[in-house]
Amino acid sequence: MTTEISEFHYLPLQAEALGVSVPAVERLTLTLPDGRELSALRYGTGAPAVTLLHGAGLNAHTWDTTVLLLKEPVLAIDLAGHGDSSWRDDADYSGRALAPDIALALQEWTTQPQILVGQSLGGLTAAAVASTHPELVRELVIVDITPGIDTSGGPSALRAFYEGPTDFATRDELVDRAMSLGFGSTRPETARGVFLNTRVRPDGRIEWKHHFAHLAARALAMPSSGDAGPGAVLDAGGWDDLAAAAAPITLVRAARGFVTEPDAEDFRRRVPGSRIVAIDATHNVQETAPTELAELIRAALVSPA
Repeated sequence: MTTEISEFHYLPLQAEALGVSVPAVERLTLTLPDGRELSALRYGTGAPAVTLLHGAGLNAHTWDTTVLLLKEPVLAIDLAGHGDSSWRDDADYSGRALAPDIALALQEWTTQPQILVGQSLGGLTAAAVASTHPELVRELVIVDITPGIDTSGGPSALRAFYEGPTDFATRDELVDRAMSLGFGSTRPETARGVFLNTRVRPDGRIEWKHHFAHLAARALAMPSSGDAGPGAVLDAGGWDDLAAAAAPITLVRAARGFVTEPDAEDFRRRVPGSRIVAIDATHNVQETAPTELAELIRAALVSPA
């Protein structure tokens, strides 16, 4: 049974609003070889065929509504430095740095090749996993990110959201800030996201749970040389990861997100055979268009492996 202070206390109300049942859900923890912990949520019963990787500054709960609509067993992982997973001492949150953790998690928590869905940073991480561990990935769905997006566009809003103070007097301050910059959908949904992504310090101040808030400006910058420095998210090597991936690839472009039409065309040219699907959503598609995204994932589930 959940309580008001449980991380799962929003699920019954979400499920009721959607007209669906509440799935079984549990938090998993994996101790990594270097002593860090990787955390995840497992929804439903039975072996998951879908694994979800969130974007920078988010956590596994960003997928809650999509999972409720999908009605299938799902694994949603907190990337290193996010949610309940340990921060990295080297502050490297590039997709290639995060991918080994995800590969170990899939080996531990899944029993079949996954439909690996990654949004933003999670998409770059998913591509790195698919390139190095093809046996773990049945299909790759990348949500509103490419290795070559223009960082003067959408990601600048993400920098603006996280740079500055990392602690606040109330969660309402963060909700106001998120909505003013176009993150989240309704105020109740944005408030839920802020609650699940923050904690109360002993002094009563609210702070982000994720490390990324302290590193966003640096991590979202693409050096002019194209060779990403430590902690950079947009690493040009991501194109090599996509080229090396054996699994079918779908790019989901949010019409009001970070990937522009020219970005999508560049993706199509660089990743021959990929499919591009446009959805009317903001960057966090799983929050602003969960029905459409769940339908896309369900279609992948029923297609021949």
